[in-house]
Amino acid sequence: MATLSQWVAGSRPRTLPSAIAPVAIGAGLVARQDSFIAIRALLALIVALALQVGVNYANDYSDGIKGTDEVRIGPVRLVGQGLAKPSQVKRAAFASFGVAMIAGLALVIMTAEWWLILVGIASIAAAWFYTGGKHPYGYYGLGEVFVFIFFGLVPVLGTVYVQSLHIMRADVVAACAVGLLICTLLIVNNLRDIPTDRIAGKRTLAVALGDRSTRLMYATFMLLTIALTIWLAALTSWWVLMALASFALAVRPVLIVLGGGVGPVLVTVLKMTGILVLVYGLLTAGLLAWA
Repeated sequence: MATLSQWVAGSRPRTLPSAIAPVAIGAGLVARQDSFIAIRALLALIVALALQVGVNYANDYSDGIKGTDEVRIGPVRLVGQGLAKPSQVKRAAFASFGVAMIAGLALVIMTAEWWLILVGIASIAAAWFYTGGKHPYGYYGLGEVFVFIFFGLVPVLGTVYVQSLHIMRADVVAACAVGLLICTLLIVNNLRDIPTDRIAGKRTLAVALGDRSTRLMYATFMLLTIALTIWLAALTSWWVLMALASFALAVRPVLIVLGGGVGPVLVTVLKMTGILVLVYGLLTAGLLAWA
């Protein structure tokens, strides 16, 4: 029986910045438009956090029963390490999705935008079928595409829309910027797992591209985020350029990745990248709201 600390570790709290950052940026964008509604922003954050925890448990369950997690370097695997029964982890995943559904339904009722239910269904389906089902898209090199959509575009634009009921060009640019940055979390995670994923038959984009190209992709996505942040500043306020200061935190992980770091050191890179995502998201949100 897994302990409480193991369940918490199994939820992979280091990935939570990828839920917090886009919602924070969305809140900053609507605050700039004087459309900020605290309760709706809070509910959007609950949706994002619950979906993130849900996809983590779902990933643990699906990879665990497939045997993909039997030999891994990184966070706790509840099923793969035999710490919890698969059925328990599956229930934890769906409980998390249930929380997301309740918070999301509250937003739908508040806005009377009933089509948003379809977005919620798509988000949960994307979370489950990343590694779940007979043909998980994460096993076919599509993980980064879905992360960009559902951890970049959807949470930023969703947070904006449920408060302001419209989307502007700056909102899309901001969503693309943080979406690409969040993709670097998956990139470094899959870079670390190339050897074991290849053996398990999990054909992630990292496995398909190979070690060297995956490392270059990590750095390229960082540079693209910087470029989009400059564009966002041009559309909103040049004060937003101050958010680029957060990329001082990117220097060390980029050097480690480009320098060929492997194994446990990439776990450290994952942690540093998560901190970067959180700092970038909060700093960009604050500057957008203030400038």
